[in-house]
Amino acid sequence: MDFLFLFLKTIGFRPYVFVFLAAFLFAAVRLIGWPRTWRFWLTSWATAFVCEYSSTRNGIPFGWYHYNGSTVGKELYFSNIPFMDSLSFSFLLYAAYSVALCLLLPINASPTSARPRLAPLRFDMASRTSWTALGLTAFLFAFIDMVIDPVALRGDQWFLGKIYFYPEPGWHFGVPMANYVGWAVVGLISLCIYFPLDRRLPDVVWGPSSMITRHLLLGVGLYYGVLAFNLTVAFWIGEYLLGMTGLLMFVPLTVLLILRLRGYRPTIAMD
Repeated sequence: MDFLFLFLKTIGFRPYVFVFLAAFLFAAVRLIGWPRTWRFWLTSWATAFVCEYSSTRNGIPFGWYHYNGSTVGKELYFSNIPFMDSLSFSFLLYAAYSVALCLLLPINASPTSARPRLAPLRFDMASRTSWTALGLTAFLFAFIDMVIDPVALRGDQWFLGKIYFYPEPGWHFGVPMANYVGWAVVGLISLCIYFPLDRRLPDVVWGPSSMITRHLLLGVGLYYGVLAFNLTVAFWIGEYLLGMTGLLMFVPLTVLLILRLRGYRPTIAMD
């Protein structure tokens, strides 16, 4: 009962995290089905927790940082790690994976000469579990954290609260570069576990390929929803340089993604 009560308190304390989690579950089930969704969630959450547990004790892979325990009793912790923190890795990794797939999946040829409004992507097993998908997803996963982590580090200026700190602040708005390397490592390990599981399951049966694109856009929307949330917080707390830097960082990716979804860009070569 104590565990359940604390879990309910966690939802009330961090409602935005669980909104993003619900969006992830909805988007993932629509695209890959429940059997793949729970495997994706479990592998990414467990990997993130182990890496956070390790990094707060020996500095690997994120570098040294510490949770200060200021919200103990207000939200659920596993050991010294807030549940909501390692949970966030799962929906962020899926969101990054969705963006990567929009850039990588092959486009089906249109039966007519008219260009469709959205490029009809083919949910190809070889493409979605390729080394290219692995590397691009890990990059996009770490890339969005270059906005998230500096905002989270300033949690005492908004409703997150000051829940962690770096003993040796880095040059990127106080965040060490090792942290971003750690995020990429979590993404790589998670997908290296998930991709073989994906290959072993019966393949996803789809109808029109235009539906694949639409369901992928749910994950893309999650990616940009999290980005918009953090940029909004950055501007709200008066961190205008952080907000503008984060905004400009994503302009090239957004342009490339729009061109790709409109069918103007070729598919990135697969390994």
